[in-house]
Amino acid sequence: MKKVMLVLAALCLLGLPVSSFAGEGPMSLPAGSNPDAAKHNQEGIDHWGQGHYDVALKHFEAASKADSSLGEVHFNEAICLDKLGRHGEATMHFKAAKKNAHGNQAILDSAILNGHLGH
Repeated sequence: MKKVMLVLAALCLLGLPVSSFAGEGPMSLPAGSNPDAAKHNQEGIDHWGQGHYDVALKHFEAASKADSSLGEVHFNEAICLDKLGRHGEATMHFKAAKKNAHGNQAILDSAILNGHLGH
């Protein structure tokens, strides 16, 4: 009986989305970033804080259009996509965030990013 309970508990944990283990939120852009990207990023952060993940995603996408070289905007898109259950798309943006992290340890050490990327 004990083994059955352990197996059931393990299966339940495997069924949880990666976001269940992460309380990470969106990141601000580095100083001197493209002003349009910074404006949309901040609007996305504001909507994220209100739980409007779909609206936040639109702002983070606009920030990414303004400057797609920033790991932070890809990270922010990814965590929104994760919240919205779009995990495949989230993983693609987590990969881009890592590629464009430019040494940002908050990105590189992110539990949700590394969970999606299998590290």
